[in-house]
Amino acid sequence: MPLPSTLVLGATGFLGRWLVLELLTRDEPVAAAVRGGPSTERDTGLRHWLRAHGADDTALTTVAADLARPGLALSPDDDALLAEVRDVHNLAARYEFGLTRAQAHPANVDGALHALHWSATRPRLRRHVHLSGYRVGRDPQPVHPLPPRETAALYTRLGAYEASKQLGDAAVRVTAGRLGIPLTTVNPSSVIGHSTTGEAGQYLGLAQLVRQLHRGRLPLLPGTRRTFLPVVTVDHLARFLAAVPAHDRAPVQAHTVLDPDTPLLPDLIALLATHLGVRPPRGLIPVPVVRRLPRALTGADPETLTFLSEDRYDTTSADQLATTANLTHPPVAPALRAWSTRLVADNFGPRP
Repeated sequence: MPLPSTLVLGATGFLGRWLVLELLTRDEPVAAAVRGGPSTERDTGLRHWLRAHGADDTALTTVAADLARPGLALSPDDDALLAEVRDVHNLAARYEFGLTRAQAHPANVDGALHALHWSATRPRLRRHVHLSGYRVGRDPQPVHPLPPRETAALYTRLGAYEASKQLGDAAVRVTAGRLGIPLTTVNPSSVIGHSTTGEAGQYLGLAQLVRQLHRGRLPLLPGTRRTFLPVVTVDHLARFLAAVPAHDRAPVQAHTVLDPDTPLLPDLIALLATHLGVRPPRGLIPVPVVRRLPRALTGADPETLTFLSEDRYDTTSADQLATTANLTHPPVAPALRAWSTRLVADNFGPRP
């Protein structure tokens, strides 16, 4: 079996497994970084999922890696297995609301830099792809490191998850430029399930709003008539990520990936209410008002409210790459309906 040409960090996560599936479908030898390495529960679970989705996992190599440690804590044998790697996809992150700074920063900032520095050791490196965050990376002149006082203020204002993703994005962009590492950051909007099957596997963010709607706990919808919460299906995002290394040429490139046909949030929720056979919200409530109300009353996580915005996003570079790679978004309304059906079937995922 040939040595892997691609390493996927975060391969057992929601997005990582779909990317590994896409790469294997393209007959690319892939290495998956898995905590504990081969024959562990994570490795076995990933391979079972891949086979269930029609993939031949014989071209998959598993290595034990830890992004929290410099050099990814790879053994000499595993590092040698990755000698031919030319593309590195870092999809590893701690995606969770209510984190502390001490929980989020090591995974989303330090880990991002450890992955980037490891990529710099690959003599055949073509591109390091960093999966960034929604509404992240819009500063044309990122600063890293940010002064301690400004860092603390960012964590206070945004919450640990979003702040750490912003800091991680700035860190890799600045460091890649300094080290001369070819870098692409990909900033996806809210990721929903597979466009055909609706298969989810991730139940945060917009999925929680759908959960409240389905259970009759969304009498008023936060936001305005112009609130835009764009989505992208997980299969389209996986195809886009897989195409990035072959098409990007700029030393440092950033793409915002979203489906521009996503309905405005009130229309999106109305569409899902009709599909699920439940009552839609009776009206709208401004986000600043929701912030002032007790969480026990609103059911809204304060960290999610920053995503409810009327902002629009520049997708020019992503659209150009998609055109060149012959990629198109699947129809968004059927995808949203399939996803909501699957969310209900999954009972909106395991609850704490």
